[in-house]
Amino acid sequence: MKNTFTFLIGLTLFFTASAQSEISNVPKDKVRNTNVTSAASSNNAPSSESNRNPSESISLKETEFDFGKIPQGKPVTHVFEFTNTGSTPLSLENVQASCGCTTPVWNKDVVPPGATSKITVGYNAQNEGPFAKPVTITYNGTQVKQITIKGDVWKTPVTSAPENTSVNSLKNE
Repeated sequence: MKNTFTFLIGLTLFFTASAQSEISNVPKDKVRNTNVTSAASSNNAPSSESNRNPSESISLKETEFDFGKIPQGKPVTHVFEFTNTGSTPLSLENVQASCGCTTPVWNKDVVPPGATSKITVGYNAQNEGPFAKPVTITYNGTQVKQITIKGDVWKTPVTSAPENTSVNSLKNE
């Protein structure tokens, strides 16, 4: 057992060293530069408007909503509003949740430039505990955005009120 463990550690170290040496043999023109400069250190930092992707045509008022604490067994919904900020009509092809407990509902009509529309996301709070559910929006063919709902489901009592034992003593008199 000791020899097998030592062999596995040695094999892992060999592959780790081998992988590092292969990276150093990659031609420099094939390596992508990932230098990041902070906006605070640059006086010529571009504005947030110029950072916006010009092909981006959907602007969400919010991308995440926290329901907070919700009782178990009580479905909840939230409405996400968005605006077509592009110059062409916007079409939502699909709005898909990550599981069956989350149900998105959206208008399938085309949204003209400058117009707003809504996506209603419902959550069936059957399971106790915290949750975070992503919902993927596919629009204009291949463009994708993601919104998230989250919260914490607390267990509701089995009975509506605790049993009153004093009632039995009143009945016996």
